Amino acid sequence: MTILVTGAAGFIGSHVAHVLLDRGDEVVGLDNLNDYYSVQLKRDRLARLQARPGFSFHQIELADFDALTALMQQIGPVRGIVHLAAQAGVRYSLTNPHAYLQANLAGHLNMLEIARHADGLDNMVYASSSSVYGGNTKLPFAVEDRVDSPVSLYAATKKADELMSHSYAHLFRIPLTGLRFFTVYGPWGRPDMALWLFTEAILAGKPIRVFNHGDMHRDFTYVDDIVTGVVASLDHPAADDGQTPPCKIYNIGNHRAEPLLRLIQVLEDALGMQAEKIMEPMQPGDVQATYADIEAIRRDVGFEPTTPIDVGVPRFVEWYREYHGV
Repeated sequence: MTILVTGAAGFIGSHVAHVLLDRGDEVVGLDNLNDYYSVQLKRDRLARLQARPGFSFHQIELADFDALTALMQQIGPVRGIVHLAAQAGVRYSLTNPHAYLQANLAGHLNMLEIARHADGLDNMVYASSSSVYGGNTKLPFAVEDRVDSPVSLYAATKKADELMSHSYAHLFRIPLTGLRFFTVYGPWGRPDMALWLFTEAILAGKPIRVFNHGDMHRDFTYVDDIVTGVVASLDHPAADDGQTPPCKIYNIGNHRAEPLLRLIQVLEDALGMQAEKIMEPMQPGDVQATYADIEAIRRDVGFEPTTPIDVGVPRFVEWYREYHGV
C-alpha cells in the first residue's frame, strides 16, 4: 500500500514514515524543508529515510496547488495520506503570521482537494493541536469541549483546518481524521521545543527560562506513542453511514498533566547536571495547562500511551548526546 506523508522531514512525520516502512508500506514523503528551524536536522532525518527501500521524497510547497497536482499525477494512486506538514509554534505566529496562512490554511485546503480527487483513498489523517483548546480551564480537555476561543493564530489555523475538513467530509464523503497532538517530545525532536532548549542550555552551562514562574503543566507525549496512535488512526477510518460526515477528531496525548518543574527535575537527573532557572511571566499565546482526555481514541482505535517522562526524557537525552557528540 502506498502512503503519502507530508512533513516527512519533520519530527513526527519522519517517525511515522519509518513505522510505515517497517510494516511494508511504500511511503512517498513530501516536505518543503523550510528554515523555521535547522534545515540540517531535517536533512539528517531525511537521509535515514532515503537509505531505506520503499521510500521516495519530493521537495514541494503544499500551498502551490499546481505543483502539488502535477506531482500527484506523477506519483499515482495512494491508499492513505498522513498530512503532518504545517507551520508549527505558538510564539512564532506572533511575528510571522503569513507563514501560517500559507502552510496551515492554503496547504491544508490543497491537501483536502488532493484527497477529494484521489481514487481509492481509504483515509486521510491530519495534524491538529491541543492549542485549539485555548484558555479552557476544564481539565482534562475533551474533544466535546468548545474550542472557539483560540489564544494564538497558530491555534486558530488548526481549528480552521478541522472546520474545513468537516465540510469536505460532509460534501464529498472523504474519510478524514484530525489528531490534536499534546506536547510531543523524543529523539529527533524540534529545537524550538522546551525539552531541547532546556537540554541545550544546561549542557552549555547557561540558565533556562521558565515561564509563568514554573506554574505550568503539560501533557508530555513520547513520540513513539504518538506514532502508534497516528498509524492506528490511519488504519481505522471513519465509517460513512450516509448521514453523519465520515470524519473524526481525537485527542492524542499521554493522559497526564505533568508539572513543568517535574520535567526539569527528570531532565536534570538524566543529564547529571543542575539547571540555573530564570523565572519569567507567562508568554503571550501560552496556556497554563494541557491535559488530554483520550477516551475517544482509546475506544475507537485502541490507543494506549505507555511511556512516562521518567522513561522518555532519558531516551531523548541519550539521543541528543549522540547526535551532537556531547
